[in-house]
Amino acid sequence: MANQLVVITLLSDDKPGIVKQLADVVSQHQGNWLESQMTQLAGKFAGILKISIDDSHTAALTQSLNNLSASGIQVLVENANDVKPIEGKTLTFELVGSDRQGIVSEISQAFADKGINIDNIETQCSSMPWSGEPLFEATGILIAPVDTNTEALADQLCAIEDQLGIDITLTATL
Repeated sequence: MANQLVVITLLSDDKPGIVKQLADVVSQHQGNWLESQMTQLAGKFAGILKISIDDSHTAALTQSLNNLSASGIQVLVENANDVKPIEGKTLTFELVGSDRQGIVSEISQAFADKGINIDNIETQCSSMPWSGEPLFEATGILIAPVDTNTEALADQLCAIEDQLGIDITLTATL
């Protein structure tokens, strides 16, 4: 039988043992844990992981993962075999500024307008050291079409910087 790539997302109240429960189910069905990102936010534990599993075990794995709902773990299982990776040039961005509503909406709209995919984004709020005012920070990895005019994108981001009072650094990576 052939192996499948499966992506699993989960959400639960944060408590010890969630990763262990998930790892046990994957292992019991001869799945191979390949990649994952998991975190705790506001008392919730959320994660996404990619596994490889033999076709003959996928249905039983899915059923066992769905049974985790009895212990408060919500799971979604998706086949990822037919998903084609987005290709293009890689850019990174860093954003910092006073926290306010609409920052993520504005920058994500600028990226979407140019056909740019947000491959990864991390955000956080903290306090400015000198004033205690709320500080918003974001970093991310973007996949832009090869023909993306990065100067035009930088100009659009400058307009957003002025409008929202933030600083955005855009960098092309190799």
